[in-house]
Amino acid sequence: MPRDTADRPSAAASRRDATELAPVLEPAGLALLDSLGGDDEDRAVADPLALSGRLRAAGHEPGLVAAVLTQLALRHRARSKLGEAAGAMLLTRDGVEQATRRVVAVQHARRLVAAGVRHVADLGCGIGADALAFADAGLEVTAVERDPVVAAAAAHNLADRPGVRVVTGDAVAWAREHADEVDALWFDPARRQIGGPGAGARGSSRVLDPEAFSPPLSVVTGLAEAGRPVAVKLGPGLPHEHVPTGAEACWTSVGGDVTEVALYLGSLARADVRRAAHVLPAAATAEGARELISAAAAGASPELAAVGQAGLDELPGAVLYEPDGAIVRAGLVTDLAGWWSDQHGVRVRLLDEHLAYLIAEEALPAPAESQDPAGAPGGRDPAVPLAHGFRVEAVHPLDVKALRRWARERALTRLDVKKRGVDVTPEKLRAQLLPKPGKTRGAGRAGAHATLVLARVGERRVALEVTPLGGV
Repeated sequence: MPRDTADRPSAAASRRDATELAPVLEPAGLALLDSLGGDDEDRAVADPLALSGRLRAAGHEPGLVAAVLTQLALRHRARSKLGEAAGAMLLTRDGVEQATRRVVAVQHARRLVAAGVRHVADLGCGIGADALAFADAGLEVTAVERDPVVAAAAAHNLADRPGVRVVTGDAVAWAREHADEVDALWFDPARRQIGGPGAGARGSSRVLDPEAFSPPLSVVTGLAEAGRPVAVKLGPGLPHEHVPTGAEACWTSVGGDVTEVALYLGSLARADVRRAAHVLPAAATAEGARELISAAAAGASPELAAVGQAGLDELPGAVLYEPDGAIVRAGLVTDLAGWWSDQHGVRVRLLDEHLAYLIAEEALPAPAESQDPAGAPGGRDPAVPLAHGFRVEAVHPLDVKALRRWARERALTRLDVKKRGVDVTPEKLRAQLLPKPGKTRGAGRAGAHATLVLARVGERRVALEVTPLGGV
C-alpha cells in the first residue's frame, strides 16, 4: 500500500508549462513550423531576434512567432539526445529534459522484445521518446499521457508509426482498467517538482522520495504484485534499499554519463539477474553496448582484498582502473574485478575497501570485439569500455605546497584531476597548482600535461600521478 504522502513535495502537483507549445498545434502554427528548414533552426539559437523580426515582418503574430522559435530551439537542443527524429518532433522544455535518450530507448525496446512482449503500454509517455523506439522495434504501442497538450504533441510525433495510439488520461487509472489488453506496462514517473524548494532558475527541482513520484513507486510495484509484467524507469540515484524484492535493477550509462535505473518486475525480470549495468556508447544506436550482471541482490557481491594504506609504496607501475559509473551505481565493482581475474589471470584488488577504484598488477587487454561479460554480443561496433585505466607513476601526499612544487618542476600548464573519498574541489586545486594565465614556467617545456587521482586510502590522503592508458 502507498505510504501517506500528504506532507511531501510531490511531482503530482507539478504541471508542465505547455503554453509555448499550444500555438504550434494549430494548423497555422504547424504550417509555419514546417516551412522553416534546418538553417532556421540554427538561426533560432544563434540569432533569435533576427529570425523573429523576419517572421513578424511577414505578418505572423508575435505569440505564434515566439512559439515557433521555441520549437526550433528545442529541436536543436534535442538532436544530441533524440537523434535526427528531433527535427520533426513537437517538444516541451520539460519533455526534452526528461525524455529518454535514443540509445537508451533502443535498449529498452530490445529488452521488451527479448521478453516476448508484442504490445506495450507506455504510461506517462511525455513527448513519446520511448514509444518511438518501441514502435521502431516492431511493438504495438498504447501511449498514455495525462496532459492533453503534451498528449497532442506525442500523437504528432508518433503519427507515422503503425500500430501506435495515444490516449489522454491518467496512467495508473488506465493500467488498472486496461492492463489485460497489453503484454507489459512501461512506467516513467514524473520526478520533478515545479516551483518547489531548490527549484532555482530552472523553475523545478528533483524529487528524491520514491513515494513522491507521480505515480509513487509503491503504486507501480503494486501492479506487479497483482501479476502484471511491469517495468519502470527511475533516476540513477535510487538507493538499493528501494529496489523491490525479486526485481531486476539495471543501471545505464551513456558515454560515461549514468542516466537511469530501470526496474523490471514480474515476467520481465530475467530469472538469473538481480543487478545489471548497461554501458552504452554516446552514438544514436546501442551497437557496441556491454553489460555486466549479477544474480545476487545488493550487498552480496564478492569480497575483494584492498591494497590499503600499507601497500601504497608498491603502487608505482601498477594500473588503476576507474569503473564506469553504471557499474559503480549497480554495486558491481568487485564483480567486475572477479570477471577480469577469471578472464585474464591478473590479480585485481581494490585501492581501498571504501573506494570504487581497482588496482591491477598489469594492464588488462582491450576488448577485441563487442562482447559483454554475460557472453552476449553487444554489436558490430567496437565495444565501449567498462573501465578506464591509468598507469600509476608516483604516489604524492595530498598537500598543496608539495604538489605546487611538483607542478612547477614539471612545468605544468594542464592538469586533469579525478577524486574519490576526499573533500577537494578539482577546479580549485588546479588554480592553486598551475601558473596564472599568461605566465609560463620552464622555458621550452610550456604546455606539459599531467593527471592526478586524489583519494583517501586508510588514514592517508594521497595524489596518485598517473598516465591514461585507455579503456578495457
